[in-house]
Order: sequence, then C-alpha cells, then structure tokens
Amino acid sequence: MSDSDAETHFVQDISPSLEASTWRWTGKRPTIRMFPGTTQRLSYFIDFTIPGATFTQTGPVTLSYFVNDHLVDQVRYTAPGRQRFEKPVPADWINANDYTLLAAEIDKPWIPAKSDAKPLGFILVSLGLEQK
Repeated sequence: MSDSDAETHFVQDISPSLEASTWRWTGKRPTIRMFPGTTQRLSYFIDFTIPGATFTQTGPVTLSYFVNDHLVDQVRYTAPGRQRFEKPVPADWINANDYTLLAAEIDKPWIPAKSDAKPLGFILVSLGLEQK
C-alpha cells in the first residue's frame, strides 16, 4: 500500500490516505488491478488487520477472496488482529497479457458513529500475486 504507484492499481474501496506510511482503510470490497505477466505458479496473498475497535461492534467477520471474480476462498475470523491469507491460483483464471482483478470482500463492514462517514472494512497492508 505504500508503493509510490500504489494508487494507480486501485479499482475501488481503498482509501487514498496512507496511514502510518504502511496501510490504508478499505471499504466493503477493496479491489486492485495488476498485470501479472505470467499465469504460472501464482498465489493470491493479502496482509491485513481486523482492528479490535471495529471487531467489538461487528463481531466475527467472513472475508471472501477473489481473482477475476472467481472465488478463491472464504475465511471466518473470530478474533481481531493481524492476518495473512495465501492460496495458489489456477492458471486458467488469469490472462498473462491482461490486467487481473484481485479483491477481498468483508461480510460486515463497520459503520462509524458519524452520520456522514463511509462504512469501513479492514486495514489493508498488502494485496497481490506472488510467483512461487
């Protein structure tokens, strides 16, 4: 999230404000686009935090992870804290010569008390594809 060109990859639901030089708030379904250049041995990964302050109001949450609208997996988180999710991606879900969309959707965003505030999902540190 702190790369100098990070915002050029944002599609939706990721705050333009970089916090503590490392992370950004998300909305319900943060989505990025990237150009993988290959389809071989790729894994979806995401590093994020479910804040204790939001968890006290939402309770356990489920995150669904997507590559080009294909569901990679769903995971239920029953405690706040730092998390990492990683899973291999089938090669036929990706076109090496086109943009790939990566998303993570939270089932219960946190609604801040301020009436004009947008719902918040989680704290996003990194999201991408890694070649293994």
